[in-house]
Amino acid sequence: MRLLAGIVTEVGSDVKAFKIGDHVGVGTYVNSCQDCENCNNFLENHCSRNVYTFNGIDRDGTVTKGGYSTHIVVHERYCFKIPDGYPLEKAAPLLCAGITVYTPMMRHNMNQPGKSLGVIGLGGLGHMAVKFGKAFGLKVTVFSTSESKRDEAINLLGVENFVISSNTQQMESLKNSLDFIVDTAAGDHPFDPYLALLKVGGVMAVVCFPSEIKVHPANLNLWIKSFELIFSGARTLAGSLTGGTKDIQEMVNFCAAKRIYPEIEIIKMDYINEALKRLVDRDVKYRFVIDIENSFK
Repeated sequence: MRLLAGIVTEVGSDVKAFKIGDHVGVGTYVNSCQDCENCNNFLENHCSRNVYTFNGIDRDGTVTKGGYSTHIVVHERYCFKIPDGYPLEKAAPLLCAGITVYTPMMRHNMNQPGKSLGVIGLGGLGHMAVKFGKAFGLKVTVFSTSESKRDEAINLLGVENFVISSNTQQMESLKNSLDFIVDTAAGDHPFDPYLALLKVGGVMAVVCFPSEIKVHPANLNLWIKSFELIFSGARTLAGSLTGGTKDIQEMVNFCAAKRIYPEIEIIKMDYINEALKRLVDRDVKYRFVIDIENSFK
């Protein structure tokens, strides 16, 4: 609910990239210093002075309202063109869930067909990781605590493998088999069982916020057998958070070209409290989108 998609109604005299009537989106931040090393490398999401789209303090001292607003004024650098024909209601989730999983996949070269991808959790972020994986031509395995997700994972999203993470036999069968894992699970969970599934040189990217991360060093670099040190792991545990402006526009264009659409449920403003309750109860598939325009009719 921090980000939004809509139509340009006014442009400033210095704006070059947009015109009135354009379909645009705004992501998780609306400003940054524009002059640090990260900003100069289009990594504005890592700028120490970036301003969040929702509940942030902008340069003029105002509090940002994000997707709860009827309109927003934003620098063109932090606006993204939504290609013609791409549904606006499906564009907004790309700018949070979409870019959050797209960024680490691209950073670690997981756009190469034939590689193996594991996705922990099949929620708003997880289902987008699956969709990107399928578009990249990867072999996708979903890890979940809920058997009820199996049918959707296989028949709706087309994954090759669905694993209940508490099933030790299923987990054991996948050891040393995955090139990359995207961890989207929101709650606290163990990391070692998943790290053990990575191939030598494999990467596990954490895009969620558990209260702590605990791993055994052996799952990153070595394991011991018969008192001899056998170098086997060479695995990496990485972090990632949203994406820079260049990557965001690239991702939006890719989704339009490949017809990748988030699974959403459209609601009006007066349904927000119920929607929040359903989020707590994990009863959403897979993103709520607020229809601001029709909420006031």
